[in-house]
Amino acid sequence: MPTKNLYTAHATAIGGREGHAETDDKKVSVDFATPGSGKAGTNPEQLFACGYGACFGGALAHVARLQKIDIGTPNIKVDVSLNQGDDGQGNLTFSISAVLDVQLPALDAAAAEKLVATAHTVCPYSKATKGNIDVQLRVNSRPLSKAA
Repeated sequence: MPTKNLYTAHATAIGGREGHAETDDKKVSVDFATPGSGKAGTNPEQLFACGYGACFGGALAHVARLQKIDIGTPNIKVDVSLNQGDDGQGNLTFSISAVLDVQLPALDAAAAEKLVATAHTVCPYSKATKGNIDVQLRVNSRPLSKAA
C-alpha cells in the first residue's frame, strides 16, 4: 500500500560538529559544539534525543487514544549516547545508542509496558533505528520486561 507524505522537513547543516544548522523556515537555528569543548552550542545527540522523545510521545499518545487509555501528557526522558569503538582492524568506529524512559505513573506496570511496547512499533524514530542502534525501553525507570 503506498504511503502518503504528511510532512517533509528541510534543513541545512554547515561545518559539522563545530558548525551551524537551520531549517528553511528558520524555526530551528542552532550552533553546534563538540561535547566537552567548552564552546557554546548544542550537538546532534541532544537534537536526536529531543526529536526521538517528541516522536515517541506522539506515538504513545496515538496508541493510548486508540486503546481508550488516558495517559495524560506523555513524559519521555531520553538519553542518547555517542559511542566509540574499533572495527577490529585498528579503525575507529562511532555509533549512537538510546534509552527511553517513559513515565506512566497512573498505569499499572503491565498496562504501561504493553502500551510502550506497542508505541515502539508505531513510532517513526523507533522504526528508523530498528536494527541500526541499540535502543533500550524503560517504564517508570524500570527496564521493559521481555514479556511485553
